[in-house]
Amino acid sequence: MKLDPRLTPARGDVAAAHLKGQVEAERFVEGVAHQVQDGVSALRQTPSLSARLETQLIYGEIFTVYDVKSGWAWGQSALDEYVGYVRADSLSASIKAPTLRVASIRTAIFPEPSLKSQPHQILSCNAKIAHERFDEEANFIAIIGGGWVPMAHLAPIGHRATDWVTHAECLIGAPYLWGGKDSIAVDCSGLVQSALETAGIFALRDTDMQEATLGVTIEADLSALRRGDLLFWDGHVGIMRDAETLLHANGHHMQVVSEPLGVAIARIAENGGPVTSLKRL
Repeated sequence: MKLDPRLTPARGDVAAAHLKGQVEAERFVEGVAHQVQDGVSALRQTPSLSARLETQLIYGEIFTVYDVKSGWAWGQSALDEYVGYVRADSLSASIKAPTLRVASIRTAIFPEPSLKSQPHQILSCNAKIAHERFDEEANFIAIIGGGWVPMAHLAPIGHRATDWVTHAECLIGAPYLWGGKDSIAVDCSGLVQSALETAGIFALRDTDMQEATLGVTIEADLSALRRGDLLFWDGHVGIMRDAETLLHANGHHMQVVSEPLGVAIARIAENGGPVTSLKRL
């Protein structure tokens, strides 16, 4: 079976040890788990700041490193298995088991348990935090490694949102960014992936992967759609906000928008073709 290079940690010079016998490489190595210590870390196609953004790693996520060279770590995301290059200084070899996750759209790490102190890092929804104590009077939680985060913005690591579409709705107006999945800017599949994660639903990163693995296919009857259904086109995905409204990040508006489904289908048909499938989770 042909391996997807996006999900296969293998290059001509080095590959993951578990791929020995499946791929050709000069050497096979055991990966070393690292944890993202920046609010967001770009995972790029090649080791260059100008290389295409494939996806983003959010604070607290695990990234398995197979090679480090010239300040770039090459490896694989534990969250969705995506392979690429990230800046090595955005990672830490010290793994802190998360106890909380950011449940608001964004929050900040403050140096003190005070909203008047100046935050030194911004965190997006789904960031994973290891805490050591909390200050009930100030309503802040101290995180391992230093800093304080408002309690109101956090939820237990195992908490699951009952309506994941709500997260996507909160991002209406956010700029479109190819490869983006944090709460600052997103692409279509990044919006779906991050929203589903709030409900504890695993999703691969790219549109074709999501179309192949998420939910079950439903009949192509647009009159029977409901909130949370997914519509796929070739290279695009949108979320049904209700029976008649599509929510999606798109390059036409260059942002996340909510618009009548019929309008979106007609416009996308002109350049992107027809709807390829309807999926229900």
